[in-house]
Formats: sequence, C-alpha cells, structure tokens
Amino acid sequence: MPVLATLLVALIAAVLTPGRAEAASLQEVTGFGSNPGALRMFRYVPDGLPAGRPVVVALHGCTQNASGYGTGSGWLQLADRWGFSVVLPQQQSANNASSCFNWFQSGDIARGQGEAASVAQMVDRQLADVSGDASRVYVTGLSAGGGMSAVMMAAYPERFAAGGIVAGLPYGCAQAAGSPYVCMYVGATQTPRQWGDRVRAARPGYTGPWPTLIAFQGTADYTVKPVNMTDLMRQWTDVHGADQAADVSDTVAGYPHQVFRDAGGRAVVETYSITGMGHGQPVDPGSGSEQCGSVGAYVLDVNLCAAYRMGRAWGLG
Repeated sequence: MPVLATLLVALIAAVLTPGRAEAASLQEVTGFGSNPGALRMFRYVPDGLPAGRPVVVALHGCTQNASGYGTGSGWLQLADRWGFSVVLPQQQSANNASSCFNWFQSGDIARGQGEAASVAQMVDRQLADVSGDASRVYVTGLSAGGGMSAVMMAAYPERFAAGGIVAGLPYGCAQAAGSPYVCMYVGATQTPRQWGDRVRAARPGYTGPWPTLIAFQGTADYTVKPVNMTDLMRQWTDVHGADQAADVSDTVAGYPHQVFRDAGGRAVVETYSITGMGHGQPVDPGSGSEQCGSVGAYVLDVNLCAAYRMGRAWGLG
C-alpha cells in the first residue's frame, strides 16, 4: 500500500506540474564576466546536446522573468525539439522597477557598457561552456527585450547572425525621439539613412556582415505603436543596403507578411503584422509541428508562434 500511495502521489505531481523537467533544467550562471549591467544569467541546455549547436538569446519583456518568458514564448520547447541552447538574461528590480531592460539608457546600449556588455559576456560564456557554434548565435526578445535585441544587433553585430524583435523598437529610438515614451507611443521622425546611421555609429568601422531581422507587431498594440516595426524595417534595410519596397507581400497563418531582399536577393528583413493583436508575444499552443508556446501575461494565442517562425527562418529546425 505505501508503494501504491507513493506512485499515486508521484502521478498527481506529474499531472499538476507539467514541464517541471524543463524548469528544473533552467540553470543560473554566475561569474560570467564583469557584468557591468548587473543582470542575471540563466540558460537552458537540452540533455545530451552535442557540441557545435546554435545558441538563442531570449530577452523577456517588462514585468516578466527569464523562466516565464523562456517557457511561454516556446523557446525552451523548440530547444528540445530542434537541439540548441538558450541564454535567458534576467533584469533585476534594482536596475529597473518594472524589470524592463534599459533599451533607452545611453549607458546600457553602447558597446562595452552596461546591460549590452553584460549580455555579450553571457554569449561568450555560453559558447565556451557548451562549445556552441559562434556563427549561429541569435538574439530575440519582447517589448523592452525587443528593444534590447536591437541594441545587441547594433552594438555587437559580429556576434549575431540574426535578430527577432517582437513589439520592440529600433536602435537609438529614445534618443531620436527625445524620450522613450515618445518613441513607444508616437515614434521618431527619421529617414531610413538616419536610422541606419544610428546602427553604424554603434560599432564604428564595422563593415559587416550585419544581422538579419525578423519583426512581429500587433496592429492593436497601444504600448509600442506599430510605427516602430516600420521604423525597424527602415533601419535594417538601410543597414543592409536594401530599399524599403517589399520583395514579397503575402500572408502567413492569415497575417500580412513581407520580405525585403538585398541586391544579392538575400532576405535581410521580414515583418509579420499580427492583425488585431495587442502588446505581447504571438504563440500557438499545441502539439502540432508549427505550434509552440503557452499563454500568459503578454503572451498571446493568435494561432501563430513567433519563435517557430524565427527558428525556421534561421535554419534551427
């Protein structure tokens, strides 16, 4: 009887705590560098992951944390499915009361400084620890995490093959608009060249290759207005020497999707406009091959999983 009781308790625990193995495998890493931005580093490494696999850096949004965003967005699920590791930086309330990454602070968005330098140190530590493929490192994030993803693409372009920005903002937007709130709610008035110049100035003398961009934005987002995705497109097409006319305009899962190619025909910017979606990360919970993620605060079921679309475009799966 005690054996049966023990088995029953274990079974109930398994039912009530789905994904507990994932959560248990999320590890905090300390001493990863000088950490000038005073961030925390978490990571997820699937069991038995071989050397030479890609690394995805996933940056949470305001009020979120590393574990919740990693699970909710679907990135941990895809890491198990496709075989890559995930670095999950976490903000501390001492840095920002709402746990937002400081994408708007000059001291946190410059190469070699603040939070940007801390995230770069996490990448270096992860590549060393798991013998990851340094040519296949990607950065993505939601909202303030999306803004910080643009920071990493601009300040450390040699470290990232591509970036995925969800409800985020172009690099230097707060400085261009004069305020982070003007940037978020109104946008900044810049030409594509001016946007591109902000990126080029972040890494003086660097001539490429530059990370490619995939961006997702809800049309009913009143926290980060959709003009910010347009400005991201303008910024990164200019960086890549492409024009601002879409080479492909179609729909994916019923949502408008555009692709912008450079002179060589390479897709350098993609945008997904999620009709009717508010502020959040698009997910599509379920067990289907294109499904991932789980619903939560600022993680919205719209029948399209942004992490899946990024991962496919990046050749992760």
